[in-house]
Amino acid sequence: MTSAALNGRPRRPDIVMILTDDHAAHAVGAYGSAVNRTPRIDEIGEHGVRFDNCFVTNSLCSPSRATILTGTYSHVNGVKTLVTPMDAAQPTFVSQLRDAGYRTAIVGKWHLGDGAGHDPQNFDYWDVLIEQGEYFDPRFRSAEGVRTERGYATDLITDLSLRWLDSLDGDDPWCVLICHKAPHRSWEPDEAHAGMYAGRIPVPATFADDYATRTSSARRAAMRIADHLTVEDLKQPVPDGMSYEEQARWKYQRYMEDYLACVASVDDNVGRVIDWLRERGRFDDTVLIYSSDQGFFLGEHGWFDKRFMYEQSLRMPLLLSCPRAVAGGQVHDGIVTNVDFAQSILDAAGVPHHERMQGRSFWPDLTGARGEPPAEGMYYRYWEHDDSNHRTPAHYGYRTARHKLIYFYNDGLGVPGSSSRTYPPEWELYDLLEDPDEVRNVYDDPAYAEVREGLKARMWLAQAAVGDEPHPSHPVPERLRPDHPVPS
Repeated sequence: MTSAALNGRPRRPDIVMILTDDHAAHAVGAYGSAVNRTPRIDEIGEHGVRFDNCFVTNSLCSPSRATILTGTYSHVNGVKTLVTPMDAAQPTFVSQLRDAGYRTAIVGKWHLGDGAGHDPQNFDYWDVLIEQGEYFDPRFRSAEGVRTERGYATDLITDLSLRWLDSLDGDDPWCVLICHKAPHRSWEPDEAHAGMYAGRIPVPATFADDYATRTSSARRAAMRIADHLTVEDLKQPVPDGMSYEEQARWKYQRYMEDYLACVASVDDNVGRVIDWLRERGRFDDTVLIYSSDQGFFLGEHGWFDKRFMYEQSLRMPLLLSCPRAVAGGQVHDGIVTNVDFAQSILDAAGVPHHERMQGRSFWPDLTGARGEPPAEGMYYRYWEHDDSNHRTPAHYGYRTARHKLIYFYNDGLGVPGSSSRTYPPEWELYDLLEDPDEVRNVYDDPAYAEVREGLKARMWLAQAAVGDEPHPSHPVPERLRPDHPVPS
């Protein structure tokens, strides 16, 4: 492969998307992590752009991956929960790239179903983990069948990706999705990184949150570090003689040691990809993207896991470089979501969007080209109501630069993966400027009445704009009713 022009025309950029699982933005050095360092991941942002307000629209592995691929919301692509597999024949940014002459591959976590109709499609090469996959000696599924690869998953996924790239001949552009299992539960580090974070890892300020102003919907969630981490998660029994509070902090330390060690292995492997590109003279002409399928709680509110619309779960890391087209050292502070990835990648490649795709392309923001106006807010919906493991309530909401409104409608609506239990609907509202930790629900505060009613109207309109429907319990906002008085 060379970077030479083809028939007098510049060669289209190659594309590498490195997608991890459950890597919280606040465990990335570029985002100011207080608990770890990620120098090779940070390098992407140093040579390109760090996105400070990138959000997921359904904080769950399978739904987010389907959204990234298709550029559509969960209710459009059909992947609402962990047990709703994707119809892999639907159009994706990968199918668009392949139709335009790109060579395409995916290696690692797929988690969108397997078998006829669900195996990856429109990839020249696919080699994916079975469901969630294993950290050690993982099984891979490809067009040739299932096999076991000996070694550590993060290293193997990189090995297989680079092996495919080395096999390419000719000068056709290519796109490879390198999809890591790490740092997903059960957080099993390799020997090279195990124990590197042993010691005292700082506890977040909200670790002992009592949820005093929050709804019962939030309090029902079963993902407290103190109560819901298992012996398998911790890899050893809790020492005797500890108080409840001491046990909680001990569990936090064990959890974080392993989680961060898994991230360290990812960081090393990101470095391997960067080095490969540089050695072949391709770094400047490659759209290199690092992200995670969603955020993750690292002890905030006493929690692990994700699912909620609260910040640590909602926020995704997103770093992008392509030095030939995008100036380095940029910080993008506008609102973008995982729905926007597909169109943005296609714009970078000069390939038309599929008409079905939603969201907006952020590529013009990075290059100075004329694009769609920035988003005023983002719409979120979590469908897997009251699931058997975490009991997180079904909810949707709307976030602007300053405020966040959440409606817990508490009904599974018969969606697979949800329980049949229902609970009364509840509302929460946060002022993210005055309360960035989201510990003070101001929904019933008279001082926020105007903000609350305005956000209700904006959320209703945003929901309609993406083709989603409100829950039957949700009344039309007062400001959108025909009899609402017009302000003088």
